[in-house]
Amino acid sequence: MAETTQQETSGQPEGRREGREGRGPHGGREGRGHHGDRREGGGRGERGGERGRFEGPPDIDIEKLISDPLYLDNQAHGVVSRMRDMDSGTKSQLRRLYNAVRRAVRAPESERQQQFVMLRARLAYTIARHSLRSLDSLEKLLLQVTRKNDARGYERFRDLFEAIIAYNE
Repeated sequence: MAETTQQETSGQPEGRREGREGRGPHGGREGRGHHGDRREGGGRGERGGERGRFEGPPDIDIEKLISDPLYLDNQAHGVVSRMRDMDSGTKSQLRRLYNAVRRAVRAPESERQQQFVMLRARLAYTIARHSLRSLDSLEKLLLQVTRKNDARGYERFRDLFEAIIAYNE
């Protein structure tokens, strides 16, 4: 009876140890060190890789956005795809931002740039507050649009945001 108790007791911890040992080489502290360079945590390691890929290349080009409707559509699809993979942002957060974009586009021309500067600050806050890292490219684009200070750029930014809302439904 004592042997059975020792086997059951020692069998359970060994099984647990084996599980930890099995994770160790793949996702233990050593593995997390590699993922930790990109993002935190073991379970987030795969997402961290996606975030690493996202932060580089997919900057949105304002000139292409203005001139090519298909480019706008492709960028909207890309942002929504990254949102679904990376973020837990709600549709209501996006709608609030979109409404702010619409108000900024409708602002008088003399106030429009200031409205977009403040919109960028609001977008940056929302991205940070709700961990919406997939919207980083929109923040960079908003900076380009604000610097260019062109009515068509503002309208295309609004169109892009509208497409993101539509594809996210």
